[in-house]
Amino acid sequence: MAVLPITPTPFFANKNRAFWMLQLVGWGGAFLLRAVSAIANGQPPDRLIIILIATITGFSLSLVLSVIYRNLIGKRPVITWGLTGVTLAIAVGIYAFIDSWVLDLASQDTDSNFVLLFVGIYFYDLTLLGAWSALYYAINFFVQVEEQQDRLARLEMQATSAQLAMLRYQLNPHFLFNTLNSISTLVLLKQTEPANAMLTRLSSFLRHTLITEPTGKVTVAQEVETLKLYLDIERMRFEDRLQTNFEVDEQAATAQIPAMLLQPLVENAIKYAVTPQMDGAMITLTARIFGGRLRMVVADDGPGIAQGTAWGDAQSRAMAMAEQSRRTGSTGVGLANIRDRLAQAYGPSHTFEIRTPEDGGFEVLIDIPYETDGDIAPGGEMIRRQGHPQGSHPEPASVAEREPVPQSAGKSL
Repeated sequence: MAVLPITPTPFFANKNRAFWMLQLVGWGGAFLLRAVSAIANGQPPDRLIIILIATITGFSLSLVLSVIYRNLIGKRPVITWGLTGVTLAIAVGIYAFIDSWVLDLASQDTDSNFVLLFVGIYFYDLTLLGAWSALYYAINFFVQVEEQQDRLARLEMQATSAQLAMLRYQLNPHFLFNTLNSISTLVLLKQTEPANAMLTRLSSFLRHTLITEPTGKVTVAQEVETLKLYLDIERMRFEDRLQTNFEVDEQAATAQIPAMLLQPLVENAIKYAVTPQMDGAMITLTARIFGGRLRMVVADDGPGIAQGTAWGDAQSRAMAMAEQSRRTGSTGVGLANIRDRLAQAYGPSHTFEIRTPEDGGFEVLIDIPYETDGDIAPGGEMIRRQGHPQGSHPEPASVAEREPVPQSAGKSL
């Protein structure tokens, strides 16, 4: 079943139109109620004219009150409520005087007491205009609260976008630092042709990454193409020692993920699996859909955390890698960057963890909601950051980094 692209418009989106609609409906309803009551009580038809005059008078006075209240609503509470009471009392007095005068003219009783008539009508008109005033302030306070919530939501969205952009811009210098360091090594070794080829491929990779927005998303297929450009650069260094394998399902290839999400994982695998081993390593990327969620695994057959290391020993291994990082001068940005980007983009509806297979190697698992371009799932239903299926419980987001994370990048959100 197709879903029509109709976006409902809030009633108070156009406050001027909403005010006039409420005015006409409210005072029109008051006129009908009094008219029906007069007819039911057997009053003469000319009584409807008096009711119409009273309704027009109340409608006109309410317009004047709306102008005054609009200027008072932003004042201090004491001033607002004090002047509102005085203004309402004066308006009710004018309303009651006009109603009493019209009734007195229409009355055939020459002995009627105008003062008693005025007092009786005053309390009725006070109820009517008092209810109108209370409704006016209630609606305006409601609209103000809604506007504040909208502003807060926009500010939060802008802050999130700014932080995502900052994380993306942080990633580019991190990647450039490592790549330029490799090029510098080739130049020092007088290997100018490989260095020139690496610079050419680096320019192609950077040109490709500049196409996407810093806070935008790309499909898994596009991310794989970006990875292949990056791997072309790294193969200039490692040649046959760097082996790769991509296992991406057809449905998973269309899933949307943050741009440049997987490149730091592959870079991390190259650093800790390919570099230290004479025979290199195989890096595998797997992407599949499970229960409405996208599960991606970047694995390698390198040394991993440790052969046969238990989960409880991961902290000690991380401390050892921290010491290794200080000796080699690693920036330690990549995995912390991914953790923060996932937290900003998906909140608690994501999983980021490491796995140590029994047969050795190292795996990083990312589990996020399955989203496509437009968030339209098969069948035409709209989805937005879909969680686990009903009846199941999503795993809490967890992070276990392979490379050390500086304190400035390790803040939990």
